Amino acid sequence: MPDPKVHNEPLARDFRAAMRQLAGGVSVITVGRGSETSGMTVTSVSSLSVEPAALIVSVNRGASSWPILQRERVFGVNILAADQLAVAERFAGKGGEKGAERFAGAEWRKRMTGVPLLVGALAAFDCEVEDIIERHSHAVVIGKVLHVEAGQPAAALAYWQGDYLTVDGGEEMLKLAAMSAPNPHSPRRF
Repeated sequence: MPDPKVHNEPLARDFRAAMRQLAGGVSVITVGRGSETSGMTVTSVSSLSVEPAALIVSVNRGASSWPILQRERVFGVNILAADQLAVAERFAGKGGEKGAERFAGAEWRKRMTGVPLLVGALAAFDCEVEDIIERHSHAVVIGKVLHVEAGQPAAALAYWQGDYLTVDGGEEMLKLAAMSAPNPHSPRRF
């Protein structure tokens, strides 16, 4: 019987390449309280509902933050502005920082759950875990939002084709709109 990993390598490679075409907003998920804090950079945050306020985030179960999230069942979601690239890279492990070291160089505050929320983020959400759905290498975490902090409007940090980019309401948005294929069935166009 053929090894399923060998058979799926081309599919996995093609899947990764295809998913690089999906631009995503960059967020930092923070977990832990006290001396045991950590976090990770993600592009997998989405709203689930407004009433009640809830978010979804996909978390790699191999991440160092995963056991803390499972145990503590609270987390922060920090949507990054374009000028917070250094924060994104630290939490992605680019400089080798781990755990609490990742919080250096930025200002953080705590709200209801006690997890760190980034001061100056485009938005920050203090959440408690409502449900966790484990599949394959990742878990879908549904978070009940307990507190929201909306920052000042600014350019957003996005990730596309393996690189960070800035998205703002000016020239960059016009470029994105120009590259978009028109959809005749869409009621609104850029």
